[in-house]
Amino acid sequence: MNSIHTSKVLGMTSGSSLDGINAAIITTDGIDVFEFGKTFDIPYDDNLREALRHMQKNFALMDDDEKTRIEKSLTEFHIGAAREILSDHEGIDLIGFAGHVICHKPNEHILYQIGDAQKMANDLGIKVVGKFRNADILAGGQGAPLSAIYHVALMQNDEKPLVVIDIGGISSLTFVGQNGELLAFDTGPGNAAINEWVNRHAGMYMDYNGTLGITGQINEDVLTSMMKHKFLNLQPPKAADSQTFKDKLEHLEGLSLEDGAATATAFIAESIIKAINDFVPDKPKKVIVCGGGAKNPTLIRFLRQKSSDYIIKTATECGFDDMGIEAQAFAFLAVRRLQQMPTSYPFTTGAMCEVIGGEIFEPKI
Repeated sequence: MNSIHTSKVLGMTSGSSLDGINAAIITTDGIDVFEFGKTFDIPYDDNLREALRHMQKNFALMDDDEKTRIEKSLTEFHIGAAREILSDHEGIDLIGFAGHVICHKPNEHILYQIGDAQKMANDLGIKVVGKFRNADILAGGQGAPLSAIYHVALMQNDEKPLVVIDIGGISSLTFVGQNGELLAFDTGPGNAAINEWVNRHAGMYMDYNGTLGITGQINEDVLTSMMKHKFLNLQPPKAADSQTFKDKLEHLEGLSLEDGAATATAFIAESIIKAINDFVPDKPKKVIVCGGGAKNPTLIRFLRQKSSDYIIKTATECGFDDMGIEAQAFAFLAVRRLQQMPTSYPFTTGAMCEVIGGEIFEPKI
């Protein structure tokens, strides 16, 4: 292995909740984080958001030209965002580009992810690491979740055992034990469950500040039925995708806009608490929530109501950035790829061995 060196890295993620790009700058050697730079939230324009939503729902029916056109739009949007960030922040050595997952069937080890990392490298004149999930899937893993090793670095000074919950389009969990034990898996639905409901019934992209969820009533019968989804009882490691819970989310139909939002929010919260209670080997001293879900006060309230046995705090309350952690994680993973360090493990993705994930794209002039 070459000697380990420190890099200033821009990480960029694009989640299944379709909010937009999350980006963050960190300085790291792939083991420790030495400096946290600025974080960025760049909303998609309406046309790109709807194109991605259409692609996620109709992927199997689309022709190659249409897929290529949408991938080009996504890549150019990321390049534009990155160019603006780079113009204001000097000395960035590397970009960790997560791309956008369109079709993910973890049990079948199938992944279709869009985003042209080579074009990004060429256009920006900077080295890019992308396609982080491919090697994990080839090694028998499920390709997700990938942030666990970053959570370990981020929380190294926190009291253990602890749990980190990342609520993006899907919710995922990282457990770090007293002696460094590590376990990661997807817990169940995330923001995409709420976003899909309010988009379909009110033309909204999200339940802003959890306003609909807090004004509605949870339908306990519907919630009980949703909690019977077989994924929630599968032993980890396990991963889900945006379509995993589609059949159960259809049970919301017939509810009012507000009651549907409240019940979808409760489904996310209850599935997270179930995952902690059923699969975490030691009761955590605290649970730290990050991702877009940490910005939904109704979801945080529901989680706290269901978790009297442990403290739940948002990442911001713990001195971190709620929205920046996932983007920081892919910056961290990009450096680990350069240093030939593992990015996933059998106990985080179900891979048969430690995996060094990601492909390196050098600029071609």
